[in-house]
Amino acid sequence: MAFPDRIERRLDLTQPPERVWAALTTAEGLGTWFGNKAQVDLRVGGQAKLAWDSGDTATLTIERLEPPRVFAYTWPIYGLPESDPRRTYVEFTLEPVGAGTTLTMVETGFGQTSEAEHQVAWPGNNTGWTNELGELVAYLDGQA
Repeated sequence: MAFPDRIERRLDLTQPPERVWAALTTAEGLGTWFGNKAQVDLRVGGQAKLAWDSGDTATLTIERLEPPRVFAYTWPIYGLPESDPRRTYVEFTLEPVGAGTTLTMVETGFGQTSEAEHQVAWPGNNTGWTNELGELVAYLDGQA
């Protein structure tokens, strides 16, 4: 049975690409909207480590970095053990539009899961991105 392999979201933001880029790639930005604390080694092959007050953590491995246009990483598939080698690929693309930015987020790689794994991973991330990107907008809108 075929099931969705990708999640895609597109946001039209009022902030310029440089501000959106900082929110996506700095410890301050990621640690505010995409976790409660973050450490970022901003280079291809570097890692971003996220921690939430709930005790959850995530480690992202940076795969593509084209400031201030493309930021991409791999990370564990939701619902699988951290030690599982399978990862999904998340790519943010920023396009200047007037004084603002169109942000496109695409996550792929769910097709490598079994049907049972997919029933946890895809819906979890699909809902998760709705929530997290809402927090990104709130974070950007709250910046001075």
